Amino acid sequence: METPRRKQIGLGLLAGGLALLWLAMLLLGDGPVDSLVLGKFYVGHIAPLAEIARFVTFVGGGYFVTAVIAGAALVLALRRRARLALLLLVGTSFGRILVELQKYEIDRLRPDANPHLVEIHSLSFPSAHAANSVMIYVTLALLIPAVEKGRAYWIAGACLLALIIGLTRLMLGVHWPSDVIGGWSFGLLWVLALYAIAEKFELRR
Repeated sequence: METPRRKQIGLGLLAGGLALLWLAMLLLGDGPVDSLVLGKFYVGHIAPLAEIARFVTFVGGGYFVTAVIAGAALVLALRRRARLALLLLVGTSFGRILVELQKYEIDRLRPDANPHLVEIHSLSFPSAHAANSVMIYVTLALLIPAVEKGRAYWIAGACLLALIIGLTRLMLGVHWPSDVIGGWSFGLLWVLALYAIAEKFELRR
């Protein structure tokens, strides 16, 4: 059985690894490897795939994830789990703000080798769609399911959804691969922070 001490060490090591991955994507991105990988994923010449990518990427967009988290918080509040609802609302909102601040401060330009297949309104690193999909869907899967036995399936499904959403940003030509990986790593780092808070205050109980 895993002890609390070992669990803390494991989470700490995972958080450190995610932070290093984010830093590596920041320092090493926007180069020839990024360009090569992006070219392999771009689907501007395949109309059906482009349409599918547009639909899936919408599920990771700001309006959609806001609606999802607001709906989840409302359900939790109605079930008298107001503290967990507040954590989800405030925690994910603050995480999304930090993503936008990173974009502003890092000031990395979007790839422009291919036409963008959706409209863009911000800078490139990290990918907000990748980060937000992890922060919202994985956090919900980790904290909300009432039965611990089935939680792994919810988490796996949420991770798969976030993975696919991130890949659509490459398919649509609006992000470098390093942007997407940086978004995933920051999103997971933020999920760990919210999980630690929920554990500390026993909000999952």
